[in-house]
Amino acid sequence: MNPKPWGDTAVVGKPVSRIDAYERLSGAAIYSLDVLLPDMLHAAILRCPHAHAIVKKVDASAALAMPGVRAVLTDADQEARIPWHPDAQGKPVSRLFDPHCRCEGEEVAAVAAETPQQAADALRRIRVEYETRPFVIEMEAAHRAGATQVHDGGNYVYPPGTGDTERGDVAKGFAEADVVLEETYRTSCEIHTTMEVHGSVAKWDGKRLTVWNTTQGVFDDQAALAAALKMPLSDVRVIGHYMGGGFGSKLNLGKYTVIAALFARKTGRPVKLFLSREETFLSVGNRPAHTMKLKAGVRKDGTLTALELNGIGTVGAYTDWTTVGYQVADLYLCPNVRVKELQVYTHAGQSRPFRAPGFPQCSWALEQMMDALAEKIGMDPVEFRLKNIAAVSQAEENKPYTSTGFAECLREGARVFGWRQARERKKGDGAWVRGAGMAGGMWGYAGGPPSTAIVRLYADGSVNLNIGASDLGTGTKTVMAMVVAEELGVPLDRIQIESADTATTQYTGASGGSKTVMVDSPAVRAAALEVKAALVQMAAGQLQAAASGLSLVNGEIVSADSPDKRVKVQDLKTLKEQQVVVGVGRRGPNPAGKVIRPFAAQFAEVEVNTRTGEMRVLRMAAAHDSGRVMNRLTYENQVFGGMTMGIGLAMTEQRILDRETGKMVNANWHDYKIPTMKDAPADMTCVAIDPHDHECDTTSTKGLGEPAMVPTAAAVANAFYHATGVRMTSAPITPAEAIAALSKRRKG
Repeated sequence: MNPKPWGDTAVVGKPVSRIDAYERLSGAAIYSLDVLLPDMLHAAILRCPHAHAIVKKVDASAALAMPGVRAVLTDADQEARIPWHPDAQGKPVSRLFDPHCRCEGEEVAAVAAETPQQAADALRRIRVEYETRPFVIEMEAAHRAGATQVHDGGNYVYPPGTGDTERGDVAKGFAEADVVLEETYRTSCEIHTTMEVHGSVAKWDGKRLTVWNTTQGVFDDQAALAAALKMPLSDVRVIGHYMGGGFGSKLNLGKYTVIAALFARKTGRPVKLFLSREETFLSVGNRPAHTMKLKAGVRKDGTLTALELNGIGTVGAYTDWTTVGYQVADLYLCPNVRVKELQVYTHAGQSRPFRAPGFPQCSWALEQMMDALAEKIGMDPVEFRLKNIAAVSQAEENKPYTSTGFAECLREGARVFGWRQARERKKGDGAWVRGAGMAGGMWGYAGGPPSTAIVRLYADGSVNLNIGASDLGTGTKTVMAMVVAEELGVPLDRIQIESADTATTQYTGASGGSKTVMVDSPAVRAAALEVKAALVQMAAGQLQAAASGLSLVNGEIVSADSPDKRVKVQDLKTLKEQQVVVGVGRRGPNPAGKVIRPFAAQFAEVEVNTRTGEMRVLRMAAAHDSGRVMNRLTYENQVFGGMTMGIGLAMTEQRILDRETGKMVNANWHDYKIPTMKDAPADMTCVAIDPHDHECDTTSTKGLGEPAMVPTAAAVANAFYHATGVRMTSAPITPAEAIAALSKRRKG
């Protein structure tokens, strides 16, 4: 049975500093990169320098003879012939060190040595004979007839038409429109660039393997690693207590983990293998580039009549998910919608989920189109969106949402931002002009069970919380401790947390898709409530009172009928006898027949130099319906961080591949421009919209991490247009691109 929804709360919803803040700031926190084991070796990977090549021969004899080198792995080693990279049907298409290298950065060989320096030096002594082959790196070219094939079956990840969706009569919808617009929008490939690089430490104890891993999901990695090495799950332990960001790039088991494990087994010694910063640009994933042709029809009164999206995206060299059209089908009320998408292979690094995969790209197109339509019919962009709010999930068979605060996000965000004043403000004199823009958005994944948590309350009133979730740096452990504190009245500094260890913590799915809080916090609450119920039963016998009339308040169990009847938790005789009370909580199913979705609206004011193309984001505001706010401090952290990442998509970030060689030319933090403090505005505002959704789960929470960056780039692009009158349809809007577009308009 579900517990009653929280009303006013004492701990949940307050701004609480992270419970592990001291450990993180002082350096006491042990990340996987910090793990040092006795007699440990260090490994490094040799990678293919070509976009497309066949490895004809690998000669590692010189490397093996070098000082400190203890082992080398290549495809010639039988234990390394592990299937990898499943295709769309789940059939592996390559191996750990596959001779057919389909992109720059593919693993060719690996070395284990006494020091990292010796391992790196040994890589340079491995001689590889390559047969280079033609390559295709542009997704539009990849699906043309006669294009170089990435895989034998062709360059389509799925046959054309797979996953296409349509409702209503699109042709009729366009015929009924007073205004029809059509535009092509493009987004560039982005790299995750997490602060913590990817890597593992592996150690064997007999037949049992322990891995310290940079991972968003220890249990998913355990399963994948056990399958790769053909081991039972019980013999594989994965630990990931601390990590420094993932954004989706650490959701999948990396080859580096398997290589470290193979070396550790081969040498009988622990092995540490961490990638360099430059390697992470090539081999651990990206947000793929997309081209989206969007056609939209609207009546003069602001009613949308038809939307049609034709998109193409690239997964890189190996299969992944890269669709973008969900918001076109679901965000705005529209009876006639068609979404057609192609996903193609190219000779480039594989895509991976990246903070709201597919949604920021779609917003870049959809939200600019919404502004263009509003302008054509003479309607304010906010009012136009409010005119087209959907009450049900059109993409999910018209099932009702458990809640939608989208309209309130638009209204409250506009109020906090000062939308009308910003739009009417003088745009500037001379070179610099100002403009204000906005965009709406949603996130299309809710997560769900299973998730299990254990709460142990000890005889002295202190608590141990046991959860399997990884804390990516988002404050997961703090939020879960706050749930326990709310239910049991235990101070946060009296709650100790075990997390992310397959041998000692309870199962949950990987931390991704903005599902961690909404999946794991109900399990934690259920465990805490089980402990509370047990304490009340103990007190009922001791106080000789009915359990139904007792409640836990500030560390005491008190009778509602006779307030003088009370006992401190630490004074419960039964608790003293058994020393610990254990509660086990599990996440229940999502509500049947309903759809859980978070919504957002974001606003931006920018300044553009019409002579140089330079753009500055002056201020931003965000309004998010993500259900109940669990921790106001980390809530704002997520939103501000998401908006900063969105600025990167809008203005600075793009993977650049050389057309002559297929190689990435900006695979480093110097040439790949992620936003810094100078790029993020000092004036950021966040308003939380709580629709009091008590159907979505027992803590009334919805996702926040992903939607925090979904509308940002589009809001910035719309602000650029408002400032200059020039519509930028390709991201990022670099000074060079901006000045070219501005110059073209002046000449036009």
